[in-house]
Amino acid sequence: MKRTFVGTALLAILSMAALAQAGAATPAASTASTSSPASGGVKVGIIDIQQAIIATNEGARDFEALQKKFEPKRNELQNLNSEVESLNKQLNTQGDKMNEDARANLVKSIEAKKKTLQRSAEDAQNDFQQQQNEVAQRILQKMGPVIDKYAKDNGYALLLDSSNPWPQGPLLWATASVDITKQIVDTYNAQSNVPPPATRPTTGATGRPTGPSTPATKPAAVAPSSKPDASTKQQ
Repeated sequence: MKRTFVGTALLAILSMAALAQAGAATPAASTASTSSPASGGVKVGIIDIQQAIIATNEGARDFEALQKKFEPKRNELQNLNSEVESLNKQLNTQGDKMNEDARANLVKSIEAKKKTLQRSAEDAQNDFQQQQNEVAQRILQKMGPVIDKYAKDNGYALLLDSSNPWPQGPLLWATASVDITKQIVDTYNAQSNVPPPATRPTTGATGRPTGPSTPATKPAAVAPSSKPDASTKQQ
């Protein structure tokens, strides 16, 4: 999934939350929200928005349900991929013993199945990512005000999203002590009243739910991995 896993909607959500609270804020609350820490510096925090969404009880529950929904399609793609591999093996081991027509038909069958595999994998991946985005955006709509309130209550002057570090994003480096991802997740869970799921969704190297990708078949062309772009958390 691209950077738009949570998209620029976060900025809009936080802006709306800030405007909604501005009129009701008391002078004391306003002072507290803009105060600097005791050291006199500007209080800055980071949050991995994408990981926070997945780590919530609601996110874990809904992403796990999404993966189960696509399990039949994943199995279908794996079976089709196995067929292509089997036919390739047959061509490699018996091709030189076949007559011209038989070999041509086998090659034609392999190419047809490769195209079917590629189209099916791409369609499934796009569908998975679209539905994954919908889940993420729905949770983000509710998480935005939580982040806004937490930042104000704790005197943060600046929060940075560490989901996509430099060079894809603005964050180059940050110490773990300024990471408030867990605090936001805990606060969100307390408000959502969604119990922890029995299992957590399977994630890839990026820490995000994996989609219906297929094993690589050579020389078959298959859809790219369904894992979103990297979002390595900065320590």
